[in-house]
Amino acid sequence: MKTVTLSPKFQVVIPRAVRVALGLTGGEKLRVIPYADRVEFVPVRPMKQMRGFLRGMDTTIVREPDRR
Repeated sequence: MKTVTLSPKFQVVIPRAVRVALGLTGGEKLRVIPYADRVEFVPVRPMKQMRGFLRGMDTTIVREPDRR
């Protein structure tokens, strides 16, 4: 687990190992989401890049009658 420091300008540097693991590049947009007692950074990906990312998902769940 990596630890970062919040600068006086409220900036955070994402550690290199995390950037490499997630494939982040300079200038890339991240969505910032407050969740419970933490902050989550989610990369904003173009729709073309999202194609097929749900491949293999189990769709055999039981649904409510009004959700079919």
